[in-house]
Amino acid sequence: MCIRDSIYAFTILSFHTFIYERTITMPITEYLERNADIYGDKIALVELNPEIRETRRVTWKEYELIEPTPDCPYRREITWHVFNEKANRFANMLLARGVGKDDKVGILMMNCLEWLPIYFGALKIGALAVPLNFRYTADEIKYCVELAEVDVLMFGQEFIGRVEEIADDIGRNRLLFYVGEGCPSFAEHYDRLAVNYSSQNPDIKLTDEDNAAIYFSSGTTGFPKAILHNHESLVHSCKVEQNHHGQTIDDVFLCIPPLYHTGAKMHWFGSLISGGKAVLLRGAKPKIIIDAVSQEKCSIVWLLVPWAQDILDAVDRGEIDINDYELSQWRLMHIGAQPVPPSLIARWKKLFPNHQYDTNYGLSESIGPGCVHLGVENIHKVGAIGKPGFGWEVKICDENGVQVEKGAVGELCVKGPGVMTCYYRDEKATAETLRDGWLFTGDMAQEDEDGFIYLVDRKKDVIISGGENLYPVQIEDFLRSHPAVKDTAVIGLPDKRLGEIAAAIISVKDGCECSEDDINAFCQKLPRYKRPHKIIFAEVPRNPTGKIEKPKLREIYCGESVVAKQNNS
Repeated sequence: MCIRDSIYAFTILSFHTFIYERTITMPITEYLERNADIYGDKIALVELNPEIRETRRVTWKEYELIEPTPDCPYRREITWHVFNEKANRFANMLLARGVGKDDKVGILMMNCLEWLPIYFGALKIGALAVPLNFRYTADEIKYCVELAEVDVLMFGQEFIGRVEEIADDIGRNRLLFYVGEGCPSFAEHYDRLAVNYSSQNPDIKLTDEDNAAIYFSSGTTGFPKAILHNHESLVHSCKVEQNHHGQTIDDVFLCIPPLYHTGAKMHWFGSLISGGKAVLLRGAKPKIIIDAVSQEKCSIVWLLVPWAQDILDAVDRGEIDINDYELSQWRLMHIGAQPVPPSLIARWKKLFPNHQYDTNYGLSESIGPGCVHLGVENIHKVGAIGKPGFGWEVKICDENGVQVEKGAVGELCVKGPGVMTCYYRDEKATAETLRDGWLFTGDMAQEDEDGFIYLVDRKKDVIISGGENLYPVQIEDFLRSHPAVKDTAVIGLPDKRLGEIAAAIISVKDGCECSEDDINAFCQKLPRYKRPHKIIFAEVPRNPTGKIEKPKLREIYCGESVVAKQNNS
């Protein structure tokens, strides 16, 4: 490192130390502006897309988080200076079109170089960024746009068909901007418009208390809830990530999950606070991941359990020889989004003995991962989600909100600067979830004698498959529309690769016939990730009040809670 770089590194380190000690910190947009000033010519983002466009027609329903993609070199990059410049042009374009503080900007895009500049451009004018799940149907997009009161919708090529279905409805009193080539007639072309606006920072003052973003989650009803966060939440997630994983300017972060995930975004915040490079990778085949780590000199990689499993299996089968790659710089592998089997990490450490390892727990309501984390020094406690994260408090409570004794099972509650402001436009749900500053997570947990927290089961009826939340009510409602289905219940079953899979228990109407093939064919109408992986024909038990007895079903088909079974594997 040259003397100039050393000075810059010291400046950044001193600055970070300073802001950790402050009660009130600067808005997250100023991190980007600082990086543009100090590290302007250094690479900020790389878009790496090894995907070959298939000749067959692939619909949006076939997109999966864990998606096999063949090799094809494709690479773009931007510096911190260009990143900030693009964010400023978008911000000034919004201001010129009458969009300002507290307005909402929806983002419906696959991972690309434009995603984060658009996100920060919205934040720079005091607007709220509203990331949308790329698996949403047209009706779900419309629902979320209306719930969050989105004023501007940014969307990419993959979403033309879905947006067109609802354009007449959502286009009234809303701006629709298309990102990419081949702009449809019902939208305006972002790329051609933004380039004509100033690259100077807009003069908008922001505070910790200003609203910053709305993320979507769903409860047991399956209907998305709009989660409101302020700037303090976003800044705190930056500090949490950097504190847990020690990112420096020299680290390169490989980001594979979609950026609408709080997990992906908040882990990238470690690169933002340190000024390091990040690689946005499309495709999750083992060779694609290892190639990216090697070629881009990645030092930090966040993996979902299935991806880590696939890499290990590919090495065992001889499909990948790690000696053929430059992997010595890879220092940290961390996992989140679902329980991590200890056997997986044991296998990983045999293959990569020098890797640091961390697991992270969090919710969109707690601005993603990090409110609880294992810690790289605690690998002997694999299976636990860990201890309270940087700046977070944790307690385990009974049904009355009273803290239980150590070792007893109760609901996990967290408190800290990253807790959501509220569920937007849902006072009832907010009051049920936020109590005296504590976020009641809906996850059941217990604390061991050393203070490490273990997940035991889920209070909420949610299946986590490959890092994605599946909501049984949605799938159950769909299956009940089949003419031969009398009743149905959907539960999660343990799966070595995905963590859990959705299993549908189906009771058939008297006098009707129905086969597994019939149900699978019927489920083709569902997005791929929502289709049940297993069909079981049996009676669906209900209690006297008519509620499905999910615990009884899990006992029958799992033997124990799914989370506990994964923790013990």
